[in-house]
Amino acid sequence: MNILVLGKGKTGALVAEIAQERGHMVRAVASGDNAKGEALTRGALENVDVIIDFTTPHAVLENIANCVRAGGTMVVGTTGWYDKLPQVQKLVENSSTGFVFGANFSVGVNIFFDIAKAVAPALNLGYTGRILERHHAQKKDKPSGTAAAINNVIQLKAGKSLEIESVREGNIVGEHEIRLESENDVIELAHSAKTRRGFAEGAVRAAEWLNGKTGFFDFKDVWRELK
Repeated sequence: MNILVLGKGKTGALVAEIAQERGHMVRAVASGDNAKGEALTRGALENVDVIIDFTTPHAVLENIANCVRAGGTMVVGTTGWYDKLPQVQKLVENSSTGFVFGANFSVGVNIFFDIAKAVAPALNLGYTGRILERHHAQKKDKPSGTAAAINNVIQLKAGKSLEIESVREGNIVGEHEIRLESENDVIELAHSAKTRRGFAEGAVRAAEWLNGKTGFFDFKDVWRELK
């Protein structure tokens, strides 16, 4: 495939590297060369099979709008824009393009979502709880998209949400912990990312899965179909 990576930060650079390792042709565009998504024209995307976005919450919505209107198929790993999810879904569906977004493209984290769903009924059996998430000091959004997704999974299952505590310090890749406590015991569940490679590899595999498809997809609903 011909893949265009938006963003040359730590994760974006790793996405480009992994895509090349998997045999794809890759071009990357830095945020400074794509102000307000102006580089994402129909002509510029003519020979691009999939665009992968790992930019910032400030830039991602204009990137999405320009790519989708130009007929581009997108995988979006950037978070911090989900308050606009209904509008983006409508835009994608009206344009008949392909789109995958995800709070986290790590397969391990998506397994963790299922574990969170399994323990959620505890909140109706005398347990209280919280979610703690830790990330590097440069991370823009708070709470993390992953923590919000964990909370959403729990809320849908139990009808109750948890308090989210966010920590931004050092070079932490990503840590998420669920703590549930009753008078009798404590349940602690945790996922810790050792590197960004899991996020980047999941995004590339999602692009491979999405190529040739149309529709609006959440990564947590399709990761089991990856190759």
